[in-house]
Parts: sequence; structure tokens; C-alpha cells
Amino acid sequence: MGLFFFIVGVIGWHVGMYGLFKKAGINPVLAFVPFYNTWLVVEKCGIKKAWFWLQLIPIAGQFITIWITIIFVMNFKRFSLLDHTLVTLFPFAYFPFLGFNKTDKWYGNEVVEKYKKPQSREWVDAGVFAVVAATLIRTFVFEAYVIPTGSMERTLLINDFLFVSKMSYGPRIPITPLSFPFVHNTMPGSLTTPSYIKQVQLPYKRLPGFQEVKRNDVVVFNFPAGDTIINLPDYGSKQPYYDVLRNVYKGNREALMSEFPILVHPYDKTDNYIKRCVAVGGDVLQVKKGILYINNEIGYKPEAAQTDYILNLSTGFTTEYLENELGIKIMMDEEHNVRYNKDDDYEEQDNTGKVCKLNLTIDNYNKVKLLPNVKSITPIVDEGISSDMFPFDTTYNKWNRDNYGPITIPKKGDAITLTPQNISFYRRLITNYENNTFEEANGKFIINGKETTTYIPKFNYYWMMGDNRHRSQDSRYWGFVPETHIVGKASLIWFSWNDGPRFKRIFKAIN
Repeated sequence: MGLFFFIVGVIGWHVGMYGLFKKAGINPVLAFVPFYNTWLVVEKCGIKKAWFWLQLIPIAGQFITIWITIIFVMNFKRFSLLDHTLVTLFPFAYFPFLGFNKTDKWYGNEVVEKYKKPQSREWVDAGVFAVVAATLIRTFVFEAYVIPTGSMERTLLINDFLFVSKMSYGPRIPITPLSFPFVHNTMPGSLTTPSYIKQVQLPYKRLPGFQEVKRNDVVVFNFPAGDTIINLPDYGSKQPYYDVLRNVYKGNREALMSEFPILVHPYDKTDNYIKRCVAVGGDVLQVKKGILYINNEIGYKPEAAQTDYILNLSTGFTTEYLENELGIKIMMDEEHNVRYNKDDDYEEQDNTGKVCKLNLTIDNYNKVKLLPNVKSITPIVDEGISSDMFPFDTTYNKWNRDNYGPITIPKKGDAITLTPQNISFYRRLITNYENNTFEEANGKFIINGKETTTYIPKFNYYWMMGDNRHRSQDSRYWGFVPETHIVGKASLIWFSWNDGPRFKRIFKAIN
């Protein structure tokens, strides 16, 4: 469908220019010569030649080309906002209309020089320029982002406001170009109404960047498992469609779809997530007793990373130090029994109120264990098998969030040998991310109609994990992140808020 619209657009634009060239006294055949046709428009309209060369700048140059064509139609005495909107959005239809109707004719530069914009039009043009400029910056340079959850604590806190650099890994050309400005995937004031039109889709393309995604970068990306969602406020990415399908409906799509409204997002319009890239293509990742290993070496652990601990208390324990010095807010009753917390630092206690769970950095752990009336503090390490772990195959992968892997991250160009034991890792990669057909029959794998035992990825893949390892929905739960989904690198906290500004975090670099 996208290719169809592209072909119609190209043909309509050039056919229309043929008619316009003929009316303007230019050899109409030259309207079909790429670039040279614009050069002739620049010459005919008396536009400075520098603008012709400036339009060759990627992305921004396309807006210069639009401006040149607007000047061209102004020479036909077409000055209204409607005319210029049609030039911008529908040139494939407007140019043929203007070029082949019997009413419009070429008037030349004289009418343009005599034309004076009304003040209201000046304001409209200024507003349009501001929207275009802001959209270009947001799409190709940097974007503001706010931390919604505690999955990266305490490296990043809820209500940290970030700048995300699109230039670091190279700006991604919008896959879904027709959308409401300044919002991501839902209309302002709505949690369920899409803000985009997905009938026009462009192929994946990324402009050159300063670097590739590196191990331990903090990265913003499109949620891979968010391409299909239950389109209700309490679901979306909070309760992913695939989790509900697998755990509640046991794979019965028809039953799920008959009960819930379903929305399929283009992949650049899935929710934005932020995690740390702990492994890149070719790396071997494993988590053993809560410790991350990359290529058989202990992986990087940020100083501010948190995990869960069990705190065993004796009578007389008080919370002043936790609250005043460490910012951990726990409520206790008159008998010093834990009752509840304010900010989710604590989750559970036993019936006596003397045992609770704390989410701590390693530095805070070392401080808490020295407190009087703390009998013990023990890291929580999951045991057993969890069916929630990617690739959701407990026959061959008996894993949980603290004991996971080993798993090799796919790398562009590196062949993968497909077996019944590992195929669950790659089905979604082959079909959803790389757009192949895939079938299994009698233990054999058929990709794009051909039987094979290997697959060579077209993209690089990454493994993302939150610094708050026990409070993070990350790659352990939904798998690889393809390079197509990478949005940018989190670079700077420009503001932070929690019952008032957190001044110490403002203008803090993200590491």
C-alpha cells in the first residue's frame, strides 16, 4: 500500500509539473528530469541559486523544495493558504489540476512582487514555520522524555525529564510519517485514540550517527512487544497483549479479540521504553543468582542500581535514618511494626511486622545492614522456574529473572543454526522484525517457502535491562530489541520533580 501511494505521488507530481512548465514557457519534457526540473523553476522564478543547492541537504532540503514550489505556484497568482496547503500536502493532485485547467495561467514575478500578505497570514506562516522547525528537531535531533516508572532507579527516577539524542545513533526516518505533531501514539487527551494514519508506511532507514549502540548505554526504544495492544487504559503496555494471550487465553486469539478492542501499532508508534543496553549483537548473556554476566565476565552494574532485599528487624527499630538520610519512606505503628510505605520502596511484611522487603542500592545496603536493631538483610534471589521468561519455553529453558540464560544476542550477518531446542528464540525475529514467512512442518523449518536449518539476521539486536532488576519489565520478559526500534540515547536530565524540584538532578548527565 505504501509503495502504491509513493508511485501515485511521483507520477502525479511530474505530470502536474509538465502542465505547469508548458504554461510557464519551459520545455515541458524537462519536467521529468530529476533535479534539473527544480533548477529550471529556480531560474524562472528568479530565486537565488543557493536555494537549489540547499535543498540537497537531507530532510531539511525537502522543506526547501516545498518552499520553491510554493513560489512557483505564486507566479500563477495562487496566494491563498489553501493553495499553499495543497502544494505542501497534495502536490500529486494539485499540480495536475493547476497545470491542465483552462483558467489558470502564468503571470510571472511581477504579481509576486506586488502581492502583500495580510497580517493574519503572517501569523499563520510564522506558526507553520514554528511547527515545522519543532517537528524537525523532535524527529531528527533530540526529544524530551519523562520517566514514568521506577525500572531504572536510582539511576533515573520517576519524573526525571530527559533529553534523548536522536543524533547519537543516527536519526531514524519516520516509518509512519502522517501523524499529529508533538505527540507519540495517542491523541492529546486520549489514552486510546491513535494519533497517526498508518496507510502510508516508509521502509526502515537511519541516517548516519555519531556512534553505534554500545554496551551499557541508556537507550530509548520502541517497545517490541507493543506492536499489538489491548486498547484500553488499564492494558496497553501495562498488561501486554501477548502476556494476556499466553497466560489467560492460552494462545486463543479469537477468544481474546472477541472480548477486547485490539489495536495494531506500526513499530515506530509503540510505546517508548528506556532501559540500559547490557548486551549487543554477538554477546553471550547470562544471569546467575541475580548477577549479570556478559561473555562469561561479570557485567557492568551502575552504582545507583537497585535490587530487593529482605530486612529482618528486632524490637526498637525506627525509620528516621531511612527516611531522612536515605530517602526510604516506611510507615510503622506505635509498636514499631512495619505497616506500609509511601513510595514503593517496601512491598511486603510478615504477620509480625518484623520482616519487610526493601529496594536498595548497594551503597544503601551497606548502610542499612549496620543499623541497630537490624538482625539481618539478605538479597532476594528467585529460585525455580518461571513461565513468564522469554522465550516462554519451560521445556528447554528452566529460567527465572535471577537465573537466566545463557543466551546469544543475534548479530547482523551472523548465521543462526535453527533447532527445535532454540527456535522459540527466533520465530518473532524472523517474522515480525524481519518480515519473512515462517512455517514448521514435521520438525523442518520453512522460511519464505524454502526449507532451511539456518537464518542470517538482517539487523543487529540488543538486550535491554532496567537498573532496578527486580522492578523492571525488560528483555527477560519479551526478548531482543532490533535496531529498527532504537529511538535514541538518553543524554541529560534537564529537570526533575517530586513534590517540588529535585535541584541536585537538574542538568545531570546520564551514565
